[in-house]
Amino acid sequence: MLLAACNRGRGRVLEIAYVSGVQAILRDRVAAVYEKAGVVKNGERVEVLDHDRRFVKVRTAAGVTGWVEQRYLVGQEVFDRIQKLTADNRNDPVQAQGAARNDTNLHVEPGRDAEHLYQISSGEKLSLLKRGTAEKPGAVVPPSRSATPGGNPQDNKPVPVIEDWWLVRDSHDRVGWVLGRMIDLDIPLDVAQYAEGQRIVAYFVLNQVPDGDKKVAQYLTVVTEPKDGLPFDFNQIRVFTWNVKRHRYETAYRERMEGVLPVTVSQENFDKEGVLPAFTLRVQDDNGNVTERKYKLNTPIVRRVYALGEEPARAVSRKAVSRKAKRRR
Repeated sequence: MLLAACNRGRGRVLEIAYVSGVQAILRDRVAAVYEKAGVVKNGERVEVLDHDRRFVKVRTAAGVTGWVEQRYLVGQEVFDRIQKLTADNRNDPVQAQGAARNDTNLHVEPGRDAEHLYQISSGEKLSLLKRGTAEKPGAVVPPSRSATPGGNPQDNKPVPVIEDWWLVRDSHDRVGWVLGRMIDLDIPLDVAQYAEGQRIVAYFVLNQVPDGDKKVAQYLTVVTEPKDGLPFDFNQIRVFTWNVKRHRYETAYRERMEGVLPVTVSQENFDKEGVLPAFTLRVQDDNGNVTERKYKLNTPIVRRVYALGEEPARAVSRKAVSRKAKRRR
């Protein structure tokens, strides 16, 4: 029995783990006084040889062994989930480009308490793919001022704070969830200045137009209210075209609707009009049903493209509305 105890953990691999911290020190022993045996870095694969309360004995790919704190490691399951996210969303259309505002974690699902493996450095470029939401742990919305002690108990019931999250692809092609407020969009200032207090959640280059010796991009922006936790991804779109004579962006089209991502952009042949940029939106109704709407840009005009058998909604004149009101009376 003594021999078995002495040999415990010397070579037998118990499991595989991955370093989730930026880096961690390997100790030669679990004690207040120790020697530094090495360093492991974020995402590094290690073999677990032994456990001792808060510490784990590991062996690196280079054969270096040492003890590291358990909190710096995650198991094979977390690694596999990140790999699956990356594979499942490999061909998803990019909704916007952005950069990490601060050092942040790449989670396996939306939520601050969700497991994470990789860490993203401040300023790292990110491709935004999907929006999600999750409750902020331990945070609730304060009760309404109109609520009274003798009123409906539901008025005083704590409501969780909901946060927006984004599924992103980092500069190493790894996919995971990042807290929305940790990302700054890379949208040009000439277009961002027209947000009018709203939040731009996605943007797309529709095409480019010549202006002298340069080409200028024309944009579709997808906009929503400046708050988290909404039941839709966006509630307005705006198309900005470039005025060659005045050398500035102008709003060519805007429309309100409750929509969900993704938005897709393409180039299509429209017979006599030729090849034009087109984009497709996914709009949801009050029952949560989602339908698609396609539009085309023939600068500076944006028009709805109706499918075969689909008819545009007829505009109701003021006279017709007046006649209906009189009949109701």
